[in-house]
Amino acid sequence: MAVSLLRANWPAPKQIHALTTTRLGGCSQAPYDEMNLALHVGDAPAAVEQNRQALMQMLGITQPIQWLEQVHGTDLVKAAPCQPSPQADACWSDTPGQVCAVMTADCLPVLFTDRQGSRVAAAHAGWRGLAAGMLEKTLSVFPDPNDVLVWMGPAIGPLAFEVGPEVYQAFCDEQPEAILAFRTSPTDAHRWLADLYQLARLRLSRAGVDQVYGGDYCTFTDQTHFYSYRRAAQTGRMASLIWIAEN
Repeated sequence: MAVSLLRANWPAPKQIHALTTTRLGGCSQAPYDEMNLALHVGDAPAAVEQNRQALMQMLGITQPIQWLEQVHGTDLVKAAPCQPSPQADACWSDTPGQVCAVMTADCLPVLFTDRQGSRVAAAHAGWRGLAAGMLEKTLSVFPDPNDVLVWMGPAIGPLAFEVGPEVYQAFCDEQPEAILAFRTSPTDAHRWLADLYQLARLRLSRAGVDQVYGGDYCTFTDQTHFYSYRRAAQTGRMASLIWIAEN
């Protein structure tokens, strides 16, 4: 089974592996075709497990991946071998070989490492988690935010993410410069087009992170490569993974 991957393009230390899967290369059937990695979306569990095993085999992963039960919150856990999927939206590790993972299908996956490659983290940031401080919470496990590199995986793009005034207010009331990430919807003057990538950059910059990469894709418009919950509510999930090489 040939798994299609999108590897992070960033100046991380050589021992850091970071990537996002695409929907290509797995065995799941429609509407989850093909490389669905989520057990909670209605796909056949056997197909999901086969996809997960194929991914681990292709990447040479020997320790169990730390999967999460994501709830659009701000809980952060330390990844651990054989730990059942905890209810959290981010995980981190300083153990070589331990893979941190988050799953998305429009929300923003954010991967973190320090310049030394001694600590990594993965965060799931939909607009609720982003507004509530998920990225800042994840940064709390790094001693110095100025020492952190961030890569943003594929999410819904700024021309496709239409939101209501409650989203605009959640960001702009708390961080006025967030207005730069919104523009009025061309079809409804009472709604907005939101740029998740820009919102994340603004919050990371305020927290002291100046090395932020990625943010070049749109899951909604690229049906060939990505799942999108807004495009089809019954769909699969990609995974964004990061870990420190064991040797």
